[in-house]
Amino acid sequence: MKNLAAKISYVLAGLILTLGSCSESVQEKTQEQVPSSLIERVGNPIITDKFTADPAAMVHNDTVYLYVGHDQAPPGKDFYEMHEWLIYSSTDMVNWEERAALNVVETFEWASGDAWAAHTIEKDGKFYWFVTVSHKEIHGKAIGVAVSDSPIGPWQDAIGAALITNDMTTDTDISWDDIDPAVFIDDDGQPYLFWGNTIAYWAKLKPNMIELDGAIHKIDLPNFTEAIWVHKKKDWYYLSYAYQFPEKTAYAMSKSITGPWEYKGILNEVAGNTNTNHQSIIEYKGKDYFIYHNGSIPTQGGSYRRSVCIDYLYYNPDGTLKRVVMTTEGVEKTL
Repeated sequence: MKNLAAKISYVLAGLILTLGSCSESVQEKTQEQVPSSLIERVGNPIITDKFTADPAAMVHNDTVYLYVGHDQAPPGKDFYEMHEWLIYSSTDMVNWEERAALNVVETFEWASGDAWAAHTIEKDGKFYWFVTVSHKEIHGKAIGVAVSDSPIGPWQDAIGAALITNDMTTDTDISWDDIDPAVFIDDDGQPYLFWGNTIAYWAKLKPNMIELDGAIHKIDLPNFTEAIWVHKKKDWYYLSYAYQFPEKTAYAMSKSITGPWEYKGILNEVAGNTNTNHQSIIEYKGKDYFIYHNGSIPTQGGSYRRSVCIDYLYYNPDGTLKRVVMTTEGVEKTL
C-alpha cells in the first residue's frame, strides 16, 4: 500500500507540474497575442493630484493652455471652496504641466473671494483673464478682468474694479446671475462677452477688452442654467451651455454671433458624480476636443471636488454636433 501511495503521489505531482507548465505557456501566449491597443489606459481625469473644475482652454503658439478653478473644499464640506485658479499647459493633450496660479484676493482688491468659472483669451499680444468672484461691497457675484503679456502671467487687475456687478442685471432676484464669463472675438475683430445663470447675457466689448460697448442683451435658450461657451467652425457659430440641474450640456447654432440661436439638443449627459457640467471646446492639431469636468477621483471626488477630463468632439456633415461620449480612456497623444 505504501508503494502504491507513493506511486500515486508521484503521478499526481507530475500531472500538476505538467498542467502548471501548460497554464504558464497558455498565459504567456495569450499575453503575447493581446494587442497593445486593448491594454487598459486611464486618461481621464487628466489631473489627479488636485481637484480642478470649470475648464477654459486656449491654443497659443502650438500649445494648449488650460485655465481651471481649484476645488479646495475639505472632506465633509458640501459646498464650493475655491480661492484660486490654476494654469496648465500641454503640447500633446495627454501630458499636462502645472504652470501658475492666480489668487482672488491677492489680485483683485475689490473682491472678497470665490474663484468661480473664468475664461482667458488673447488679443493684440495681451492675454485677458475674465473671472467670476464675489464682490466686497456690491452684493452678489461679479466679473473682473486680469491682464498679462504672457499666457501664464504674471497677472494684474486690468481695471481696478469689476466689469460686471450684480446691480447691472436686475431681471432675476438671485445674486449669482453674473457668473461664467465666456469671451469670443469674431472674424472682424469685434470682441463679445457672454455670461449668466438662469438668464443668458451678452454684450459687445470695446477694443481695449475692459469696457462694455453698448447695452446688455439677453438670449432665449431652453432650460439655460450657466456655463456658456461660444466657438465657430466653418460658417457656423456654436453656443453650448449647462442645461437644467443636475446639469447636462446642450447647444444652439447660428449664422451670426448675435443670433438668433437655434436650439439643437443635448451634447453631453449628466456626469453622474457631480451636479455641474462645464465645457470648453477647442480645435488643436486638426482634432476637436470637448473639455469638461466630473467628480471621478476616488478620494473625496464629487460635486465640490471635481476633476477635468477630455474627450473627442465630432461634427456631422450638416454642421450639427454628435453627442459627446465620456470615456475613461480619454484622448490619444497628438503628433
